Amino acid sequence: MNMFSMKKVAKYLTLSLACAATALPMAASAKTMRLGMGDPIDSDQGAYASRFKELVEYYSEGDIKVTLYPNGAIGSETEMVQNARLGSLDMALVGIGNVTPFSKELGILTMPYVIKNTSDAVTITTGQLGDHWNQLAQKQVGVNILGWTYSNFRHLTNSKRPVKNLEDLQGLKVRVPQNPIMLATWKAWGANPIAMAWTETFTALQQQVVDGQDNPYIVNNTMKFYEVQDYVTEVHHQYSLQPLLIGKRTFDKLSDEEKNILTRAGLEAQQYGLVFQISEAEKAKQNMIDNGVEVSTLEDEEQWIKLAKEKVWPEFYDTIGGKEKLDDVLEQLK
Repeated sequence: MNMFSMKKVAKYLTLSLACAATALPMAASAKTMRLGMGDPIDSDQGAYASRFKELVEYYSEGDIKVTLYPNGAIGSETEMVQNARLGSLDMALVGIGNVTPFSKELGILTMPYVIKNTSDAVTITTGQLGDHWNQLAQKQVGVNILGWTYSNFRHLTNSKRPVKNLEDLQGLKVRVPQNPIMLATWKAWGANPIAMAWTETFTALQQQVVDGQDNPYIVNNTMKFYEVQDYVTEVHHQYSLQPLLIGKRTFDKLSDEEKNILTRAGLEAQQYGLVFQISEAEKAKQNMIDNGVEVSTLEDEEQWIKLAKEKVWPEFYDTIGGKEKLDDVLEQLK
């Protein structure tokens, strides 16, 4: 895959941050806000959330406290999205695949082989496109997107055999989120995809209810999947994006000063999270190797791409708002 341009990444983030970096008055009253997430505190989700907490508490001079709940401590990612939109949970940091059940048009962000590198991931979540997804989230999900965690490509892990081509993949039971596009993608390649909550995944792998799953290296490592998985295959079908959501019911009750603080902290944590991912992904990969995991690359990824574009994309054009919507995103990514 093509290497991303760090200059381009910096350009988009600088532009985004510049828009939010206004003078922020102190929050009017003290309050505690709860932030739930599916991954451990030492994951890239955790890095983003921890930085966000630090920034909110700093900019508010302690008048807003953020309490973090990692490891799905207050529910599955789908449940956290639902609770955020209802107002019973302040914020949720979740994989985009667990937001799409509430907004099918956001499914563009999970379409296979749309995002080709990290530069694309930044482009698709900032500027005009970033505003578009936030408007969809507000209208269709009932949440605002405060920022994004960039977790890199979702690589396949499994306990059965090395997967180096489509033939090796056939019949493998792969856990995926409750996302029709992701289910259809693995099915098109010949796997047996099984929708499953993230909180159930480790146990399902351990008990061999499923053979494998796909997630970026940092997630695979912090979840200690090397204890129950023997093989990793570097697939580049989906760049894992994880938005920080705040329910509109919660956000609309905040003062302008508080809204500005959360917005600024979300964007600055996004920049921090990108640097964290870039610096830590290779370490995570090496730790998995050190724990006995065998890493493979695909011999025939062009065939995976061909099947995705010919079988999966057309199946979901209507769902995501029409082929022209996807074409527009692809044009902007050029």
